[in-house]
Amino acid sequence: MQARLAQWFIGLQRRNKAIILISADVIFVVLALWLAFSLRWGVLYTPKGDEWYLFAAAPVIAVPIFARLGLYRAIIRYIEIRALWTIIQATTLYALVFAFVLYESGIKIIPRTVSPLNWLIIMLLVGGSRFFARWWLGEAYFRVTGGRRAAELGKKNVVIYGAGSAGVQLASALAHGRDFRPVAFIDDDKLLHKRKVNGLRIYPLSSLGYLIERHQVSDVLLAMPSAKRARISELIRELEPYAVHVMSMPGLSDIAQGKVTVDALQEVDIADLLGRSPVAPDQSLLYATISGKVVMVTGAGGSIGSELCRQIIQLQPLALILFESSEFALYAIEKELNHLLTKANGFNRIEIVTVLGSVTNAGRIEKVCKAFKVQTIYHAAAYKHVPMVEKNPGEAVWNNIFGTLHAAQAAINAEVELFVLISTDKAVRPTNTMGATKRFAELILQALSMEAEHKLKTRFTMVRFGNVLDSSGSVVPLFREQMARGGPVTVTDARIIRYFMTIPEASQLVIQAGALGQGGDVFVLDMGEPIRILDLAKRMIHLSGLEIKDEDHPSGEIEIAFTGLRPGEKLYEELLIGDNVSETSHPRIMRAEEQIIPWAELEQMLAILEKSARDDDFERVREILKSAVSGFVPQCEIGDLLWKKNRGEIFR
Repeated sequence: MQARLAQWFIGLQRRNKAIILISADVIFVVLALWLAFSLRWGVLYTPKGDEWYLFAAAPVIAVPIFARLGLYRAIIRYIEIRALWTIIQATTLYALVFAFVLYESGIKIIPRTVSPLNWLIIMLLVGGSRFFARWWLGEAYFRVTGGRRAAELGKKNVVIYGAGSAGVQLASALAHGRDFRPVAFIDDDKLLHKRKVNGLRIYPLSSLGYLIERHQVSDVLLAMPSAKRARISELIRELEPYAVHVMSMPGLSDIAQGKVTVDALQEVDIADLLGRSPVAPDQSLLYATISGKVVMVTGAGGSIGSELCRQIIQLQPLALILFESSEFALYAIEKELNHLLTKANGFNRIEIVTVLGSVTNAGRIEKVCKAFKVQTIYHAAAYKHVPMVEKNPGEAVWNNIFGTLHAAQAAINAEVELFVLISTDKAVRPTNTMGATKRFAELILQALSMEAEHKLKTRFTMVRFGNVLDSSGSVVPLFREQMARGGPVTVTDARIIRYFMTIPEASQLVIQAGALGQGGDVFVLDMGEPIRILDLAKRMIHLSGLEIKDEDHPSGEIEIAFTGLRPGEKLYEELLIGDNVSETSHPRIMRAEEQIIPWAELEQMLAILEKSARDDDFERVREILKSAVSGFVPQCEIGDLLWKKNRGEIFR
């Protein structure tokens, strides 16, 4: 009967619900006044004479005040504790107005204590009725939408880490959702332990094992949107031993801007695993080479190129030229940038130009630079996948070396002001063709700068850094894909380490480094501490709520398999060839002084390299790379299939 009554009330129109609430409040107001008189006299009170007018006036005064303060606009089953303050305000204002009417009525036998009693009772009746209805209708709502039992069975029991305002808001939001059921809070503040918030008890982290066992907790939700990345990283390390899936709330800035809601949970940002807080960018450096200028990004659809484009449009260029060889990648980044421009006020005057082409086409890239009067170029176009480049060294030579040469010469001929090459830590004492070709590209820009130091209008700058998180071909998306398939997660070697940086931070530092360059500079970015790939794999598995399958845990879900180093891969990467490095005005950008090959000598090497690449003479290509690139020690045989087939080796 009660369930049917609640369902009937939930199904009513808003207008009818308001009428019922007003009727209830009329009864409460009259009842409160009667109880106030009865309590004061100590007997069941019966109004006499003019006193009946007071009972008629009470609802006439109360209902308009309650309506004005919004007591009839709230959805009762979603009402929150904050509504209590509104109820206190409404009932207090009513009590004050009624007290004035009471003592101006001329009825002399009314005691003064009736007014405060009337206020207390009406506050209890109105407030208590609202929160009772919230509980009653909330329970019924689950039954209306599929049954409480079914809903609860379909929910995941979760623990919220952080009992602050963000955690409380998250718990309240999740309580009305269908995916998660908060069972407890965890907080580091010892003063909060054993206390309750919204009916949920607050525990220390040491109790998480108990909570997992008692409530079958599957997820831990981090409600710390304003915490620094170093703190989040430390906290994640503490959660690693527990077999729970860790998710987090979005950042406060995203919530404040309305991009997401409080309960829009997301996977733990892989950048939080680094524990590296980005340094605030120098705004003058960011704007110096972009604001009001025509900027071109080659390889605009790639991981770094696309993020550079996102950063650049925030800096108000006059126009942004997207130069890309992949049709789909070019379409995708153009669509994304246009969407960003429509959402951002004041950015709609930036002209986005898409150019489909290859940097190996010297004529096309020069025509583009001259046609649009390009002032700044970020050269991100390159083949960077180490094993793939080992199998196709000729294409890497054309794209990475001659593509850079053609782009640089186009910049000189079009009098481009700044040319920034996106380089890699694999260019330092390389063991693979990719790294060797990128170092050769650096040598080209250094030689051009030295050859025409005083008459060249184009400043050439190179920025060298390590791996970026979530880039195409990196281990992070690979590990996610492998875990989604049930494993195994493949790691080449247990000892392998790499430097990592987020793509947005790397892109910001590239822009700032470009502004610092004077010509021929090689900048290296401070990548922080290197990370063992095996440790990264383990942490990603644990944070997904899964257990590693090994000899100690044969029942685990995900196995880690070691596949051996890939062709051209080495155990660790370096950022400097020598020790000659100096600081810059930016704490995370350093300037390296490295060996330069004069342009006359390098030009001869390029001529031989071009002929050898055209003839598929990769032995000769490798010899040129070894003679030009300091420390290049190839780890494997030449892998080009056409070269092997011509030598009759492919089917051996």
